[in-house]
Amino acid sequence: MKKVAIIGAGISGLSTASAVERLAAAAGFDVDVTVFELENRTGGKIWSIKEEGYLCEWGPNGFLDSKPMTLDLCEHLGIRDRLERSNDNARKRFIYSGGILNRLPENGPMFLQSKLISWPGKFRLAQEFIKPKRTDGVDETLADFARRRLGPEALDKLIGPMVSGIFAGDPETMSLKSCFPRIHELEQEFGGLLKAMIKLAKQKKAEVKAGKQVASAAGPGGVLTSFVGGIQELTDATVRDLRGNVQTGSAVTSLKPVSGGWQLELADGGTFDADIVVSAAPAHILKSLVEPFDAALSELLAGIPYAPMNVICFGYEREKIARDLDGFGYLIPKKAGCAILGTLWDSSIFPQRAPEGHVLLRSMMGGATNPAAIDLSDAEVRERTMAELQKIMGIEAEPDFVRIFRHQRAIPQYVVGHANRIVAIEDQLTHHHGLILTGNAFFGVGLNDCVNAANQAGEQVVSCLEKTD
Repeated sequence: MKKVAIIGAGISGLSTASAVERLAAAAGFDVDVTVFELENRTGGKIWSIKEEGYLCEWGPNGFLDSKPMTLDLCEHLGIRDRLERSNDNARKRFIYSGGILNRLPENGPMFLQSKLISWPGKFRLAQEFIKPKRTDGVDETLADFARRRLGPEALDKLIGPMVSGIFAGDPETMSLKSCFPRIHELEQEFGGLLKAMIKLAKQKKAEVKAGKQVASAAGPGGVLTSFVGGIQELTDATVRDLRGNVQTGSAVTSLKPVSGGWQLELADGGTFDADIVVSAAPAHILKSLVEPFDAALSELLAGIPYAPMNVICFGYEREKIARDLDGFGYLIPKKAGCAILGTLWDSSIFPQRAPEGHVLLRSMMGGATNPAAIDLSDAEVRERTMAELQKIMGIEAEPDFVRIFRHQRAIPQYVVGHANRIVAIEDQLTHHHGLILTGNAFFGVGLNDCVNAANQAGEQVVSCLEKTD
């Protein structure tokens, strides 16, 4: 029986463990999987906290159902009946600009009518049709891409808020190829984004007419999906399904290559010998583990930055908020000079997130453009968030419920050069048989990305087993 050790019991580590057990069994290998987790709970960034009738998501609040990876995992776990699609109104998203919340346009007529982008900005954006595609292969920033193809106003009011909402990132440093590879592909394939949208829309129309189910022509599409009891149901179900052992409160302090495999040293003084090790730990933790035997790999891992984030949950009596909450929430351009990045109307997105007659709002503060926010006191975070909610949404009432969650390293930043860094990391790994990396620091930050990378890690484990069989 081969022993597989997995470092980290977030969604990446747990779904890797599930994939290893499933794929190894299918290939005829008998494996013993052990997952080691630093914290005293499983789930990593996934944590659905239920207090006073509110359901607060500490980290991500769901996944898009347009890709099969997470749905397939749910099917394997037998929990598809627990899935909960977001409210139809959640497709209504807003950008705070000009002192008001502007609905994000979803089509051409809405875009023309929208006051979010000025007429000069709309004219500049329309020029995207005639902009030549970039052919030099340079890994450009999202900001450079947006200025080149869409204009500065679209960067400020569309791209910038989107980058802060997804990555808590700064478009001036984030890599287009690594963050939004599909957008890069659309430019290369069709010559521009507007040309791509028109051609894909025609293709979609033809496929719909032919009875095919298709995703949105403009992007990945899909519906934000969670579970009745919050996204933690996914990690909890994965733990229950595993045949192997999950050890919480069990920090790995050292990783050593030994004859025929690897030795893990644990914080309690114990050791664990494994044939194969899969690390789903954050890059900044893994770098310390590999430094003694591969300084170059450690340096590469150290070069992956993380953005800090405060998440502020406010619960209110519904009658104390005059504004309708018919939508997903809003994001805020950096130039607006606000203390927060945006606010999600959580109880409008999914039902049962707040007690009857109450609502739950969840604001984000910090990110790569305002890292100092992580050092503010709870009182300062609360005060600044409430001031923004009053200014933007007209909320003057005191909240009945407040929870502040802090993430010193919330989301890895795929800055320019990330793709080359991943190639270099993978090259270094060829020198260490039986050491495999996965997790959101490398191959995508979304839940679907993490589960997909976990499946690929599972396949790598089976490949290692075949080579040593």
